[in-house]
Amino acid sequence: MKQVEGVSKQFGGRRRFLKNGFLGAGAATLSAGLLTSSSPVFGREEGGRDPITKGDIAILTFLQALEQVEADLWIQYSELGGIHDNEVSGVSGGNPAYTAALTILDGDMPQYIHDNTDDEISHAAFLQKYLESKGASAVSLESFRHLPTSKAAGANQNFKGDGGRLTNLTQLTIDTSFWTRYRSITNPDFDLGAKFIQATGNFDGTNTNSLNGGRFTAIPRSDDDTAGSDASNPPSSITSKLQAIAFTAGFHFAFIEQGGTSLYPTLAQKVRNLEVLRVLLSIGPSETMHFQTWQDKAGNANQGNPPLTVTDPVNNSTVTFRDLHVAQGESQNETDNQGQVLQANLIMPEPTHFLDKNFGPVAIIRPTSTLNGGAQAAVQGFANDGLFVDPATGKNTGIVARMMRLAEEADEARRDF
Repeated sequence: MKQVEGVSKQFGGRRRFLKNGFLGAGAATLSAGLLTSSSPVFGREEGGRDPITKGDIAILTFLQALEQVEADLWIQYSELGGIHDNEVSGVSGGNPAYTAALTILDGDMPQYIHDNTDDEISHAAFLQKYLESKGASAVSLESFRHLPTSKAAGANQNFKGDGGRLTNLTQLTIDTSFWTRYRSITNPDFDLGAKFIQATGNFDGTNTNSLNGGRFTAIPRSDDDTAGSDASNPPSSITSKLQAIAFTAGFHFAFIEQGGTSLYPTLAQKVRNLEVLRVLLSIGPSETMHFQTWQDKAGNANQGNPPLTVTDPVNNSTVTFRDLHVAQGESQNETDNQGQVLQANLIMPEPTHFLDKNFGPVAIIRPTSTLNGGAQAAVQGFANDGLFVDPATGKNTGIVARMMRLAEEADEARRDF
């Protein structure tokens, strides 16, 4: 992840104030009971384990809020392209044309989308109940649920009564550099300036025609986006426009889940209580399983075909999808082509430098450094992605400020012994 910029800057003053305030309080104030991020808030746990600290609660609270955001976006995907049952409900039948377009990536996409949705709902619900069981307050983001629902067939216009959503999937800017990051020996924890090219576009190191170079929709916004397509014989029965929307979704699935893949181990390093640590170490790997699945499926976009270039007149943006199965592969010298390996089936993490280059490359999740990533970086990444853009104003909703405050508190946590 990049160092946190943009949205987070407006909260930097508050963070510096908190740090300086604590440092300047003096021993007398601390002994009088000033609660720090590593101070116990619920007493010592049974069995002599360390107590749950204020920092632990801050981390759990942030994750509970973030999982609500993920559940919201996945529910939208599932309504239109997933299977519907008593676990994840939706409008009966979903959107057949969009679902068929997604199956170009893999025939089991509706099941995978359903299961990822079910997982994120369970994460948010579990973290809420866990926090409440410890006497802490869970976060509700309902006041920010006012972004519009898709008007395409299959979208639930009455979701939670009024159809309001936390997230917008129709104006996304998707950073697909995770694709080359996991195929490179270069670790962004060592080199913040490392360049990883995008998996979409012109493969020339720029954002030209890439999903990171404009605004793109990952779901049909209305039936106009599915016009001319039908579910009879994908891909031939699916228009180029709808194929591009489905391929955009495939890369967005992977983008979302690679974020959680790094976030949980990054925040786990700040946890003190062993049970809370267990919670993070148990949920985090499920995000990695999601990411592994989605990057495999995204690699099937436009397989066996010449480059597919589609312009969206609504967002005034153009994207090119190339066949990644015949894209740049590995070289015998692993230091060549750093950040440029694109070959689709290289879905296992390439060994990279970790802790000390003298130890040699090792296959790991990256980044995980608390200096370069964490809660604020996750919020910034979602904001950059366009998830919170209100189409009526073109600006982020107030959820970004709320999430950034929670993220700041989570990042302030420290693991002292």
